[in-house]
Amino acid sequence: MTEREKYFWDLTGYLIVRGVLSVEEIAEANEALDYAKKDIFQHEEGRGDYTALKGTAARWYESSGLGEEGHGLLTLPVPYCEPFRNMLVHPQVVARLNEMCGPGFRLDHGPQFNNAVKGTEGLTLHGAGDPHNPVVAYRHQNGAGHCNGVTVTWNLTDSPAHGGGFVCVPGSHKSKYPMPGGVRTCEDDMGTVVQPEVEAGDVIFFMDGAQTHGTHPWRNDHERKSVLYKYASRTATRGGIADQVAPPEFYWDAEVVADMSEEQRVVMWGPFAGGRQSGLHLVCAEDGTVQIEE
Repeated sequence: MTEREKYFWDLTGYLIVRGVLSVEEIAEANEALDYAKKDIFQHEEGRGDYTALKGTAARWYESSGLGEEGHGLLTLPVPYCEPFRNMLVHPQVVARLNEMCGPGFRLDHGPQFNNAVKGTEGLTLHGAGDPHNPVVAYRHQNGAGHCNGVTVTWNLTDSPAHGGGFVCVPGSHKSKYPMPGGVRTCEDDMGTVVQPEVEAGDVIFFMDGAQTHGTHPWRNDHERKSVLYKYASRTATRGGIADQVAPPEFYWDAEVVADMSEEQRVVMWGPFAGGRQSGLHLVCAEDGTVQIEE
């Protein structure tokens, strides 16, 4: 990363790298997406009632083999998988993620195909560490920044200004106050929400859960086609099969935890995001005893 990029990334929570893909590479990726989305499932009604985000329902590709959110691009038959495997470890991505997430960064989940036609609804804004989530948090110390969760978005069609698509609140990864409801729904965004203008071939890096982000309704005549890769630092676990191998009897030898109390077993779980965030954890009660809390 250049010093200018570091400044912008640390200040705003996102970064755009222009013209990463050539015209030929864009065409190959779009051809592969056209192959992958032969079948489409679209909900009859949109998910939100907010005027600023209202539109026709989002589109999913359950029957195409890509999964509910368009996963599966890496396992398409050759040659259709190749553009997405190349994006996975593209030099422009590797060079920046080594500084954003640290050496040893990994793909946590995705790639996710985001598609929209004219009138498709927006996505409620979320993130900004509200509530604080160390799994995707950002910090800066001794001249170096570190973000546990970074999304890399490959734009395969243009997103002109005011046309909808990805939006964010620059600087929200450092916010000290809860997000107002009007910002979350874009009903009253206080002028804080920005929709970066990007062209096909441009790549957006953003701090995912650390930064407030979402989408505006798609207003362009052409389709939105973007592919999102969700990276994490080596020690962060956001998704995947971690929760399946995290139970104490799997993460440790079953004999080690066989005779432990329930309180003791709580701290014998392996690392994973979902359950440890909202599931069992230990607290000290007023009487000094250790208890399990949901």
